[in-house]
Formats: sequence, structure tokens, C-alpha cells
Amino acid sequence: MKKVLVMGAGQLARMMALAGAPLNIQVLAYDVNTNTVVHPVTQQKFALTLAEAVADADVVSSEFEHIPYPVQDVCEASGKFFPNSTAIKAGGDRRQEKQLLDAAGVANAGYRIVSTEAEFHAAIAALGLPLVLKSALAGYDGKGQWRLKHHEDAAAIWADIESFMQGANHALPQAIVAEQFVRFDREVSLVGARNAKGDTVVYPLTENHHVNGVLAVSLALPGRQELQQQAKQMFDAVAAKLDYVGVLALEFFQVGDKLLVNEIAPRVHNSGHWTQQGSDTCQFENHLRAVCGLPLGSTALVRPTLMVNILGEDYVDPAVLALPSCHLHWYGKGKRAGRKMGHINLSGETVAELAERFVVLSKLLPAQSFPEVADMAVKLAKSV
Repeated sequence: MKKVLVMGAGQLARMMALAGAPLNIQVLAYDVNTNTVVHPVTQQKFALTLAEAVADADVVSSEFEHIPYPVQDVCEASGKFFPNSTAIKAGGDRRQEKQLLDAAGVANAGYRIVSTEAEFHAAIAALGLPLVLKSALAGYDGKGQWRLKHHEDAAAIWADIESFMQGANHALPQAIVAEQFVRFDREVSLVGARNAKGDTVVYPLTENHHVNGVLAVSLALPGRQELQQQAKQMFDAVAAKLDYVGVLALEFFQVGDKLLVNEIAPRVHNSGHWTQQGSDTCQFENHLRAVCGLPLGSTALVRPTLMVNILGEDYVDPAVLALPSCHLHWYGKGKRAGRKMGHINLSGETVAELAERFVVLSKLLPAQSFPEVADMAVKLAKSV
């Protein structure tokens, strides 16, 4: 039996544990908030310190990038931390992320690093408006982001940013990444895996729809091969630069026939949850295969599939399970507004069949809890 210790004890570690069981891979999780070791499915606690848990594990990995640096240091010193700390830090600090993308030669939006009001105004002058302003640290799901469209709003937005930075609750100095606003056609992502030998496999490009800055729906449909190849080249460049081992996600803006990297995620990713039903080997199993030195599994799209996030709700109509090829995945969390509580995967043998089922599914999901999902279903049906 292989033992894998995951930094973070949320739903991604839970799904890794579920995927690892058939391979006789035991997954435990280290909760960085409580400094406890738990089983991510049963929540059983283990009387182990971080150092003891790392020593007992064959492999140490991560389910998120906001890991305190001292914890990362312990993991990295073990020589069995995959992906490595360089990758985790790049995913958790947009300054390092941008430097990585530039070093890998991967196209991304023009930017400036802003720490002072003078640098803020210099960024406006250099990049022009509109601007998207993102916190370098502690930003996720639309948090720590501002959009500046008009010069007369600059003073108020800077005051808000300055207050945000002064309230930062972490050891590293906060800053803002000011980016040129990209007028994109679609938001897409690529999830893939790389092993220690440098072999890579990638899943099909996934189209993502966000509501209020949070992922609502991901669509995995047959796509354009030239875009897939472009995304694969960018994935390989970033993964090679990091000497990456594990599953890595790249989020893109599609502008015409070109892709720009928006963000990287050095872990299994929300937009890859559809792989549980739409691929022979899901992203969670492929992550474990990569970090444990097992052969990587097929990433081919076996049937059109989509995922719908369940946010802030602990109930959906059980009638959704009467839909063919519909699967419900709960995370075992307590209900809280906006919290990722679970997801629904839905498949069809053709895009038309998937679209038809999506329309039916959307009618079973209350619009208040699943805003814009019904519109997305209608749009997909009309596109077929």
C-alpha cells in the first residue's frame, strides 16, 4: 500500500482518497488550519504531528496552493513533495505566477506589480484602462479583485486596495497585479498530468462559465484540434519549467484563435471534476498515478460531459438522479453561503443528447441557488 499525505483537508483531498482506494493508495490529509492529520473522507483524526505524518508517508502532495511557507518547508525537505514548493508558491502568489509564465514563454495579459499609490498610477499610464486588479496573495473565487474602468474612480479603488493590503493576515508582503483587461471570447481551461520522467497527458479543453467570479458550469465537448494543440504546448512549457509532477491546471482566455494564460493551479481543479464521468481516468486518479510513479491513464473524452457546481446549498431535488448519466457528488460540508458543497456531473452520448438532458436538469435546480444555469442550458441546446 502506498501512503499519500495531502496538504489541505477539503473536497479535493476527499476525492483523491476515493480515487486512490481501488489502487490501494491510502490518502490522509493535513489540515493546515487546525494542524491535525485526518482521513479526508471519514474525518477520523490521527495523533500525528506534521513531521511525523510526512515521515510516515511515501508521497506528500497538496490540494491547494495557500499553504504556509513553514509547512511547505517541512514538505520540501522530505524530498517527496510533488508538485514541488516552487510550483505551489507560484500558484499562491500572482507575482511569482506572472514571472513563471514569462520565463516559460507563455502568452498572458500585460501587467505591472503594484505596491504603492505611485506604482498604481504608473500602471494606469502604462497599461491604459480598463484594468483588472488582483491581489497577489489570498485571492480566489473572485475575492481580492477590482476592475477600474474610468480614471475618476481611481482614487476610490486605490483607497479600497490600500485598506485590503493593510488588513492582510499573512507573513509575506501583499501587492497587487494590475492587468490589461482582455476582451475574450471564452474562458477555457486545460487540466493535465506530468510524471517524474517528463511524460504528459492532457484532458480536452473545457469551457467554463462563471457567475459572480465563481465557476458555475464546465463543459467538456469535442473541440478544435488547433486550440487543443496550442493549449498542450503551453501546458508542457509551464510544467517543464517547474519540473512539475502531478496534475496541473491552466486557465485561459480565448481571443479568436489565440489563448492567453489567465491563471495556473498547481493541483487538481474544479473545472476538471467532469473527468469523473467523462474520461476513463479521472483527474484525481491521474494525480495519484503521477505522484506515485504509476503509468498515467487515458485522458480522452469518452462522451460529452458537463459539471454544475453546487454552491451554498446542502440539498438538491433527488429527481436529478433519475436523469440518465447524472451523478451527484457531495463533499460532506456544513452549509454556508457561497461555499462549494458539491457538484453534479451530467453526460450524453452526443452533444445534442447532453444539451437536452441539461435543459431538463436546469429545470430541477432552483434559479436562486443556481443563477444563470438555465440560460446556459438553453444556449447549449440552441448551439447544437
